[in-house]
Amino acid sequence: MVGLPYDCIANPLGAVRLTFEKEVASRFDPAALDGKDWGAADLFRQFLIDDNGLSKVPMLNASTIKCVQPNTLVRFRGMIQDMLGNELYVGAYKDGATWKTNKFSDASQCPMDASSDMRIWERRLLYCVPVPGQNSWAESSQENLTNMCTNSVSPQREKRRREDENDIDMMDGDVIGDSPNAKKMREDGMPSSESQMARTEGTSFNLSLTPDAERNSFPCLIKIYDSPESDLKLNDVFEFVGIFTSDPDLVEDRDDNDELIDSFCEGALVHVPPTKVIPVPRLHCVLHRKLVINDFFSSPPLEATVLGNDRMAAQYILLHLLSRVHARVDSIAVGKLSLNLTCFNNESASVFGDRLKFAIKNLVPFTQCLPLTVDYLNTVTLAPKKDYNTDRLVAGFLQLPEGSHLTIDETPLQNGTLNSTGVENAQVLKNLMESQKVDYDFTYYKMEMAADVQLLIFSEGKSNILPADIVLPFHPSSIDSFLEIDEELLKAFRWYLASMKSLPHSIEPHMQKVVEDDIVAARQADRSLGSQEFSRWLTMGRLVSVSFGETFLSMEHWQMVRELEGLRKQRIQGNL
Repeated sequence: MVGLPYDCIANPLGAVRLTFEKEVASRFDPAALDGKDWGAADLFRQFLIDDNGLSKVPMLNASTIKCVQPNTLVRFRGMIQDMLGNELYVGAYKDGATWKTNKFSDASQCPMDASSDMRIWERRLLYCVPVPGQNSWAESSQENLTNMCTNSVSPQREKRRREDENDIDMMDGDVIGDSPNAKKMREDGMPSSESQMARTEGTSFNLSLTPDAERNSFPCLIKIYDSPESDLKLNDVFEFVGIFTSDPDLVEDRDDNDELIDSFCEGALVHVPPTKVIPVPRLHCVLHRKLVINDFFSSPPLEATVLGNDRMAAQYILLHLLSRVHARVDSIAVGKLSLNLTCFNNESASVFGDRLKFAIKNLVPFTQCLPLTVDYLNTVTLAPKKDYNTDRLVAGFLQLPEGSHLTIDETPLQNGTLNSTGVENAQVLKNLMESQKVDYDFTYYKMEMAADVQLLIFSEGKSNILPADIVLPFHPSSIDSFLEIDEELLKAFRWYLASMKSLPHSIEPHMQKVVEDDIVAARQADRSLGSQEFSRWLTMGRLVSVSFGETFLSMEHWQMVRELEGLRKQRIQGNL
């Protein structure tokens, strides 16, 4: 008996065992199950999706970790910060005449003298962190979480869990540096060092990593089964549903001279405090889905008066917030629209800059702010960097998920000298601005990783460090026009931004001819215009159209682009 086999939340391992036993009984050959699902995933998918059980699954985060029971089903939302390679484990073994499985668990119950009657399977390890810059309003709902996390296990289930815990006393696994999957990972830019773990069967594997107290306060180690590598990419944001395991008994004092532990942990541990190993929660994934912006909204036009009634700035801010990279042609990121608001000083930045950052924080799920100073550039780590001593990809400030917004305040910038780190960081920011790419530093080489980050710059004059697509002098007409926005109105505008951003767009043949003629005429009138300006016009044409919910460029919207750009040019000339 397996207790309550279909209680997928409180006893998911029971469901796994039951489906495995049924499959083995029908096949008589566990070798046929290597690298395949035998129906467990379908059972969970039916419960979570078809039977609407997903909302009943508790969310795993820093505030719920103490009340979530081990070996229960949980959800975790986070960004893939690092890919740790692949791990071998004893997936099935023969206990007497009966085949049993260790899939979706940390433990190995296989008798050490039964090596001929076991199957070695493989799973992937992902190091995930809370989404950098995620704002509080974008956090997922945790309705009924408290009741679900506390004392909801029946005595029968408790008895079964205790029996399982008596059986589960060790974990096995080998992170493979030269397996086909690991090789593929290296080719995709996620190198698996040869120094990764080479452990023997039956050793205790407690992957423990030091959490970043500021940005990655609650990391989670996700173990992926039977999923194509192409489904999960670095910096993607996912919701993982899986079986939660975390054994506090494995956290114990560690002697720095303990060669046995060092040999087991080589490549798996980052630098940790000298006397304690900090455990990272583990989640054995049964279902995962990539999250999009809409997934962070709790429900479905607004222009908050945060810009001192500067209507032109509000129009460009709207287009900026609707922008996204929707295509790449060679090195060009098509669809981006970075914005540089000039005429800011320390005083105006503390008023209007703070208002605008506050408004964007309440409209966009993921936001970050960067104060641009010489000291900051000389000391900060912007691009992720591979640490081969710990075999970890160390997070950089610009390792951001798709759809993030980054505000850069250049007003504190003073004269100074950039060191080599500062020069490199300035180049990283420039590359992100121009091509929406970040160079990840793997010491011996650098790898370009595509990004999709909206960039807004505050500066006194046109930024010489960060060449934005749009430069607009900021001209507020009042200082007391800020109004508190109703929460329902904020929700509506969040849905508006997300819905309009996702619209497809095209230019019909007759409008293509109009656009071509206008570009030719503009070029004849002003020889300084080039491909960058014309590309920006086309991007703005698309953004103006989608701002009205249209999927085709109309004559009216094209004329609005031309007029808006004309007014901007006049303001720039008047500001000289």
